[in-house]
Amino acid sequence: MKQLLYRLERSQTTWFILPTLLFFFLLRFPSLIEPYWYGDEGIYETIGLALRHGRSLYTGIWDNKPPLLYLIYALFNSDQFLVHLASLIVGIGAVLCFFFLAKQLFHKNKIVYITTIIFCLLFGTPIAEGNIANAENFMLLPILAAAYIIYTAVQTKNRNEKNMGPWSLKTGHFVAGLLLGIAFLIKIVAFFDFAAFAVFLIYVYIPHKATLQSFLNRQVGRILMVPLLPYCLGFALPIVITILYFFLKGSASDFFQSAFGSNIGYVGYANVFIIPQGLLVLKLLLLGGSILFLFMKRSQISSPALFLLVWFAFGLFDSFFSQRNYTHYFLMVIPSLSLLLGLPTLQIRYHYKLYLFLGVFILAILSIGYFLNGRYNQIPYYSNFFAFVTNHKSVTDYQNFFDRNVPRDYMIADYLRLYTTPDEPIFIWGNSAQIYALSNTLPAGRYTVAYHVLSTKQTLAETTQAINTIKPHFIVILSDSPGLPINNVNYNYKISLGGSVVYERMAPGALLR
Repeated sequence: MKQLLYRLERSQTTWFILPTLLFFFLLRFPSLIEPYWYGDEGIYETIGLALRHGRSLYTGIWDNKPPLLYLIYALFNSDQFLVHLASLIVGIGAVLCFFFLAKQLFHKNKIVYITTIIFCLLFGTPIAEGNIANAENFMLLPILAAAYIIYTAVQTKNRNEKNMGPWSLKTGHFVAGLLLGIAFLIKIVAFFDFAAFAVFLIYVYIPHKATLQSFLNRQVGRILMVPLLPYCLGFALPIVITILYFFLKGSASDFFQSAFGSNIGYVGYANVFIIPQGLLVLKLLLLGGSILFLFMKRSQISSPALFLLVWFAFGLFDSFFSQRNYTHYFLMVIPSLSLLLGLPTLQIRYHYKLYLFLGVFILAILSIGYFLNGRYNQIPYYSNFFAFVTNHKSVTDYQNFFDRNVPRDYMIADYLRLYTTPDEPIFIWGNSAQIYALSNTLPAGRYTVAYHVLSTKQTLAETTQAINTIKPHFIVILSDSPGLPINNVNYNYKISLGGSVVYERMAPGALLR
């Protein structure tokens, strides 16, 4: 033990990584006391509570993502402090994986340190919503761990070794696929990282002098089966188990429609260009052209550069996939973008190095402008935190920094807690699902926010029927919500809070009169 501590003390890695992890922790620390304010988190929190109280995912409570994110929230009882703490710990793991991946890719410590610090800044601050416990924040750890394993496996192959540390190559590929399958069950866009690493494996394993005849006689196919079969099996395993679970519960169709089918319309909405999904087709063509170019030039590009360029191409496609400039989408390209800062140090022919670096630089600047768009000024976020913890700012002013509706949401939740029992169904008409979590209540019906209720005639009809059947004690109409499309004739005005109105169901005797 003493010898281990002595070695760690003398290690340059230790003296870099410990302060870096502390730096990341301090960047994320203010997120632990943020108020309940972010709309997506409000949905996840409400679903987590519903799962804890016995509702079935998709059939009893609904959102359009795979199940693991909701299970994370349910595991921590939708307590935002605990969920943000879990996100912080996962983020520390992601920084560690990034660091060791950078050490594999680059031979210069300076480049490893610079890229890791940049990743810390981009992932640790609100600049790309690193402070929010979104799906992307939890996905990066398994994705980066898979990236490290895949690249280590390729390095092992290049050295003609059979084992990569404690694992065989096949086991390594399987574990990498398994990690990406888990990430996919957090959010389906992890498929693009799976595809990126699969393409990289194909490039590495196909001989540079492969002929058409070697493809026709399946010789290349047999070579590719060595890495791809365990990799794909690992990816498929958690997904197949999840499908089997929902099939046995009799809700497989709801699972497929919610987690996958509903995303088709979501992606298509903003991708219209001449034809439906026209922009998506154009982006696919650009991605395909980039991948084909890298395949043709792979003999002139080193493995580290090839790995990063393929990953960056897919990461960029991932970020622009739905054509919505939601800030947290940018998180998916941050790892490859941060690592690409070391591209000039990697082995590439000079003229390709210049063009590739210029291309990556231009795409990075355009992406940052598109996704971040000046939304977050970092100094006010941290100064707001320091002013609050040093008693130079009131709770209301602190909450108003995040959203002007936060004090209103807390007032409504406080009122509902006084006059409802835990798990009691109510109906909130608006897009602040976090009120359910704050008041420890659940929605009457399976939809948590107004834009889900209004998404189709069927969802509106289903919600109307749920209200008429369940007859919730309270209906809350938020000040910033669209007009209520559901008849609330059997409800009396009770109180106005922050411009929002609470209605209480009339007593049975009053209904008869």
